[in-house]
Amino acid sequence: MTDMVFGTVARQPGEPILPRWWRTVDRWTLTFVILLFTVGILLGLAASVPLAQRNGLDPFYYVYKQAFFGVIALIAMVLTSMLSTRMVRRLGILGFLAGFLAICLLPALGTDFGKGAVRWYSLGFASVQPSEFLKPCFVVFTAWLMASSFDVGGPPGKRMSFIVCLSVVGLLALQPDFGQAALVLASWGLMYFVAGAPLLLLICMGVGVVGVGLFSYNNSEHFARRIDGFLNPDVDPRTQLGYATNAIQEGGFFGVGVGEGSVKWSLPDAHTDFIIAVAAEEYGLVLVLVIIGLFMAITVRSLLRLMSERDIFIRLAGTGIATLFGMQAMINMGVAVRLLPAKGMTLPFVSYGGSSLVAGGIALGMLLAFTRTRTQGDISDILTRPKMS
Repeated sequence: MTDMVFGTVARQPGEPILPRWWRTVDRWTLTFVILLFTVGILLGLAASVPLAQRNGLDPFYYVYKQAFFGVIALIAMVLTSMLSTRMVRRLGILGFLAGFLAICLLPALGTDFGKGAVRWYSLGFASVQPSEFLKPCFVVFTAWLMASSFDVGGPPGKRMSFIVCLSVVGLLALQPDFGQAALVLASWGLMYFVAGAPLLLLICMGVGVVGVGLFSYNNSEHFARRIDGFLNPDVDPRTQLGYATNAIQEGGFFGVGVGEGSVKWSLPDAHTDFIIAVAAEEYGLVLVLVIIGLFMAITVRSLLRLMSERDIFIRLAGTGIATLFGMQAMINMGVAVRLLPAKGMTLPFVSYGGSSLVAGGIALGMLLAFTRTRTQGDISDILTRPKMS
């Protein structure tokens, strides 16, 4: 595998790692991520105070925790982005094996914190959601398998990655966590498409997803309740979706004013799954469009840089992580405006949550490592290179 990724910047002999990292990293994407984290702290100041008061804690208890885990996430992002692609691949493989084992043990050792889905390990002072760390590592692991199938005499990596994908999706669905399962399946499907999947296979996968959805609807009360609530044209104003819908409508273009919103006093998950409702109510459509723009900029800019990459593994893994990041944001905001069924999914780098923040930092660190500049010719050089006699 090659060493870094995009462009034609030459490596200077003996250059220290920090100056070389700063010269080759995508500084625009790095800036957009820091802006997202800043917005998350700003919204945390508004959304988490009522929860802290209900729990008898310091008003800014959750803000301090978010800032603490956010700093850890940013450090993890920078350190990961300094790694070579070979080291990122090793990190992803080891992380996937550890994460897969962790979700296998959830039924025996995990807890649901009263939310009806066993997704967390309780450590007493904090909790860990292993699926958050599994997702970027899953992308790197399956990209490695897919890339190996392009080697002469290589293993059937695409079929192997499909088996791995089904195993992970099945374990997540058993929690139940259909949102994360759908996200993992969609990211794998996009990577498989980039790797040259036959159209017929993708159609068959789509039919299979619909079939599994119908089966889940008929056999899972949790899944059926979410779908019925989404399809019901009348929204109960006393539900989380009802409160969120009303808050978004009340916010209008410029919002009701900083600290003047009411939805944070009604929604138990205002600081996590429905943080965008708080943004819409207090700051209006203006801030919501800024948040959407930041997510789009990170995702699209990364994909554009990866288009020039010649290394198959880097192209697949980078595409998977970029789309994983963008799709999670789209799902979270889609749920808040009732475009998608309700799912317990955070808004990356904006919602409160230690696991989500740190895992997001590692994921974006991997993406920054894949999109760093390195010495390489244009991708068209492969087609015009003279054959060896």
